[in-house]
Amino acid sequence: MLKELRIEDFAIIDQLEITLEKGLTTFTGETGAGKSIILDAIVTLLGGRADNEFIRAETDRAVLEAVFQIPPQNRLEIQQVLSREEILESELPDEITLGRELRQGGRSIARINGHSVNVRLLQEIGSFLVDIHGQSEHLSLLNERSHLALLDRYAGVQSLVDEYQIIYHRLTGIRHELNDLRKNEQEAARQKDFLTYQIGEITNARLIPGEDETLRHERDRLANAENLASLTQQIAVILEGGGPDAPAVLDMLGDVVRLVTQLTRLDPSQNELQEQISSSLENLNDAAVQLQDYLEKVEYNPRRLAQVEERLSVLNNLKRKYGVSIEDISSFSKNAQERLERLNHADERIAEIEKEETVLLDDLTAKALALSKRRRKAARMMAEAVEKELKDLNLVDARFTVNMQFVPDETGLTLDGKKVRFDQTGADRVAFLIAPNPGEGYKPLVKIASGGETSRIMLALKNVLAQADFIPTLIFDEIDQGIGGRVGSVVGEKLWMLSQQHQVLCVTHLPQLAAFGAQHFCVYKEYDEGRTYTRTNRLDSDARIEEMTKMFGQVSPANRQAASETLKYAHQRIAELTKSE
Repeated sequence: MLKELRIEDFAIIDQLEITLEKGLTTFTGETGAGKSIILDAIVTLLGGRADNEFIRAETDRAVLEAVFQIPPQNRLEIQQVLSREEILESELPDEITLGRELRQGGRSIARINGHSVNVRLLQEIGSFLVDIHGQSEHLSLLNERSHLALLDRYAGVQSLVDEYQIIYHRLTGIRHELNDLRKNEQEAARQKDFLTYQIGEITNARLIPGEDETLRHERDRLANAENLASLTQQIAVILEGGGPDAPAVLDMLGDVVRLVTQLTRLDPSQNELQEQISSSLENLNDAAVQLQDYLEKVEYNPRRLAQVEERLSVLNNLKRKYGVSIEDISSFSKNAQERLERLNHADERIAEIEKEETVLLDDLTAKALALSKRRRKAARMMAEAVEKELKDLNLVDARFTVNMQFVPDETGLTLDGKKVRFDQTGADRVAFLIAPNPGEGYKPLVKIASGGETSRIMLALKNVLAQADFIPTLIFDEIDQGIGGRVGSVVGEKLWMLSQQHQVLCVTHLPQLAAFGAQHFCVYKEYDEGRTYTRTNRLDSDARIEEMTKMFGQVSPANRQAASETLKYAHQRIAELTKSE
């Protein structure tokens, strides 16, 4: 629901802050006081047209902000939208703040919870929070796409819809698979040949994990065999060969060991040094042996080198085609074999899926037919309830119907002996239609005249759909146009009843209607130094009687008595309605 509204420098409003509560809130005041401007501000805040004319004279910008409590029924949808736009905090709070700033030059800034967003997103989020009756662009009931969901909630068929959708999604899934299989069937021979070639090429290579790394090392040794042998021989000569001018390192180190041994006999404190040098001699002797073994293995073998290069070329060619490693190539071969297996058994799978498709179509047809029957029964009940409401609202000649049709489609379900289109909602196409006056045919809600007639029709619908409509805040403007006090009381009752399921805001000129408000705001003008200012005042009991007295006409004892009795009557009716619930 709408909890707080702040308006700054919008039209003739310089500063206005309103705190709103649950239930029915009425706004009254003289014509031109600014009641409609408050509604214009809300419309603009929710993504309506941002006109520079709304910016208060001699100011640079207008600022609008509202805090809404998020209803449980719409919480998931709002969370999904904010998550999609990547502006959702770790957890969706219980409240959401919408803001809009209009600047001179036509620039407009929209915000949600402090994040800058585009106006389209503001409109999308606003559609979950507010319905404004009297501004068609913000009225959800004028959107035929919402009618089926409303009818389903009214009919209480959600469990049946869920069952239908499970079958529908299963059918959609196997049809995609069936379509793919049939497409593959057309080119199966070519694919089989190609897969067989790929599998054969990989299989014939007889891949060994890690083989490429081993071969690269062997290739490097073979390609550098002469250099490796020369370096090894030079090292061996230095260690063991020696000569008159350059004794062998091992011989020299042996002499060092003998001398250190003599040293330790004289000074045992150097035993550790003697052990270190002796260990070094042993290590070098071992190294000399290893060098001789390595030298014997180093060979210049052009034939083996060519074999290694050829094998590496085969492996690199497979890598270019099937993966960057031998493991990737093996994985590709496994997947190719699985695909080939599926192709070889495609005919069997197609036959299996076709049988499943037939079963699912039969189940879906039964569910769609049951769903359609429940909807049609609910549609008749809904039409009767709406027409009763319309009569109560002095629209005695208005007629309402829920138009339900099947759309022919040769590829669809067979219902009532005809092939009809279907989707995830079923086979029914639903639209709410109205005939406001005798002699006129039924027409879509969006085609009905604007003003009080529209608002009363929407009030009738909203009352009937109170449990099914999840939009928490409803705003009615001009609902009392063309009606008198008696009908005004009826409208007030129905607005009050509606406010038990929704927060309802209503602008009215009828005291009989205003009397039913749980909150009553008076909107008035002030003048100061040649400027006009819109102000609001939440009325207590005495101030409320005074305001309603003015609504009856001139201030007089008779009108004050009428105001008091009207308020008393409203309180009595509210008590009776509350008791009867």
